[in-house]
Parts: sequence; structure tokens; C-alpha cells
Amino acid sequence: MVNIFYTILLFLFAGLAEIGGGYLIWQWLREGKPFYLGLIGGIALALYGVIATFQSFPSFVRVYAAYGGVFIILSVLWGWGIDKQTPDLYDWLGVVICLVGVSVMLWAPRH
Repeated sequence: MVNIFYTILLFLFAGLAEIGGGYLIWQWLREGKPFYLGLIGGIALALYGVIATFQSFPSFVRVYAAYGGVFIILSVLWGWGIDKQTPDLYDWLGVVICLVGVSVMLWAPRH
């Protein structure tokens, strides 16, 4: 159970670094915000790459594929909380599908 909690925590931190970093760069380049936001965003994106290496799964491919699902989930939540774009039924359905997919990829029994 501790391993699952650690895994989820790493996914959350990495996802926040990735989405937050991308958001800050977006703000700098697309919204005309100060350069330092883009710089902080770049650092956050680099941290995302480092945080992902702390996962205990041996397969780079599975970890990064699973991050794709987590990224989708966190993007919906980020849009809801930060950009005030309320998810609709199909957004939530997509989140559920992603959660199922990530769980299958990471925790399915393999021989």
C-alpha cells in the first residue's frame, strides 16, 4: 500500500511540474507575461523529467505511457481549478477511462 501511495504521489508531483511548467511558458509566450515565468516554467519541466526517474517500475515505456494518462487527468483538473473551465460529462468519462488505462498498464499481473 505504501508503494502505491508513493507511486501516486510521484505521478502527482511530476504531473504538476509538467503542467505547471507548460502553463508558465504558455503565459510567457502566448499571454505576454514576464520572461521569468518562462524560465521558471522551463525549470519545472526539467524537474518533471527528474521526478519521473524516481518511479520504481523498471520500464521507461510503461512509466511514461502512464504519465500520459495522468497528464490528461491533471490537465482537466488544472483547467477546472486554474482556468475556470468546468469539465463536462465527457471530460469526466475520459478521466475515468484514463484512470483505468493507467491502472492496467502499471499494476496488471505480468509473467
